[in-house]
Amino acid sequence: MSTGTHPRLRRFFNRLQEALHGPQLLAFLPAMTLGAYWFGGEGLLIFFALVLPAAFAIAGMFSGTGPAWSAARDRETDLHLRTVAEKALSETLASAPATGMTTAALAIELDGFADIERQYGRRAASSLMKRAAERLAGALRDGDHVVRLDGPRFAVALSPVRRADLETMIRLASRLQAAIAEPFSVDATRVFLTASVGFCLPDRAQARTGPALLDGALSALETALNHGPGAIRAHAPEEERPARTSRFSQSELAEALDSGQIRPWFQPQVSTDTGALTGFEALARWEHPEKGLVSPQDFLPALEDMGLQERLCEIMVSRSLAALRQWERAGHRVACVGVNFSQNELTNPKLCEWVSWELDRYELSPDRLCVEILENVIADTDDDLVVRNIQALSALGCRIDLDDFGTGHASIASIRRFSVNRIKIDRSFITRVDRDREQQNMVAAILTMAERLDIDTLAEGVETIGEHAILAQLGCGHVQGFAVARPMPLEATEQWMVQHRAKLPATPSVGKSIS
Repeated sequence: MSTGTHPRLRRFFNRLQEALHGPQLLAFLPAMTLGAYWFGGEGLLIFFALVLPAAFAIAGMFSGTGPAWSAARDRETDLHLRTVAEKALSETLASAPATGMTTAALAIELDGFADIERQYGRRAASSLMKRAAERLAGALRDGDHVVRLDGPRFAVALSPVRRADLETMIRLASRLQAAIAEPFSVDATRVFLTASVGFCLPDRAQARTGPALLDGALSALETALNHGPGAIRAHAPEEERPARTSRFSQSELAEALDSGQIRPWFQPQVSTDTGALTGFEALARWEHPEKGLVSPQDFLPALEDMGLQERLCEIMVSRSLAALRQWERAGHRVACVGVNFSQNELTNPKLCEWVSWELDRYELSPDRLCVEILENVIADTDDDLVVRNIQALSALGCRIDLDDFGTGHASIASIRRFSVNRIKIDRSFITRVDRDREQQNMVAAILTMAERLDIDTLAEGVETIGEHAILAQLGCGHVQGFAVARPMPLEATEQWMVQHRAKLPATPSVGKSIS
């Protein structure tokens, strides 16, 4: 039906659709036709059998399209339904070349709403849903569309804007979360809700259409929900990975994280100049109560596949910072602790804010935390969130270590772009470096490049005294590996530090810190 439909007729169609509330209820049409014949004779029968279905068809009720259908509202919240958001997004995208305007989609879910419904009842939950919808609408501009999806989910289609970038969407998502976070009153009881948010920008969608953009936001929401209440995630399409089998269940892994079975062990890093301790790297280890020490190769991929990697990172950072404080109280000054951050963890928009809060909690300066990032993450990423977070952590004052250097394809430009403080030369270049001339030449070339860029260096996987000695001669700043010490639990580190310091005549307790 054209936009020029007579207002009275349009209102008739809208009211008719609202009364029936969906095309599935047209199953009552035969009963209506039979009733018409029974009470009104053949004339009314003809009307119901022919005229009324034709009116439904014109209104778009059989196909789920048309003005009446698109004007459908959710009875609980009085919001429009998904088709309105999709149409608004599609129209903005289609006109973008001419107008220069763009848009974006967000998907929001009220966390743990099923528990709210069980605790307070269906009626109270319905009232909360309506008020949450009002708050979301109040946090947006007049032209933005808030629609109801299934369950405790909503979607937002932004009205045309000149610019919709990552920072803008993160701020908007945080504003929507803040609107939901204000307490609700239910029967004189204060109820607190949180919301998880996923969003999608047009250049990240599978296609430049409204449905594709909204699907991208919903995909990002699913990712956010896997990382706990109140998470925000941007849609970043990735190639399908083959499913990996694991002998550990998700509940078993989650229990291992929560009970402290999976925790950091610490491997020392020492200066090649003085031999003094310059830091530790925190490495995840699982001490299973029945199976003993589980290999990281067995449980780390399973944690990633089950969406528990971010929880692991939280544990590793928090316990590593706590270890720094414990060492200080015992009189041991450790310059820094390195913690690995995967690409998955680096997609958390609130990562820098959380790291800053953890550092403040333990009263530590940012330079006490070394953020270790695999070289392939820096070399291959096209995710704006990853770039943003690495740069933000560097600006905060955290040290950036480029891990497994030499195995990826990071360019010099990438190293400078991310303000890398130190490169960790992969053990594949270190093995037999004291006996293999080609290995020495390769390591020497890496060290020369690092020196020209004023970047510190550390060799990983140093397993012999000979490898340690040649690396010192070549000018590598620090070494780490079995030749120095194996990873050890926190309770063993203090004794190791005392014994190691005793081997260093007339050397200061702090040693050569990383530059």
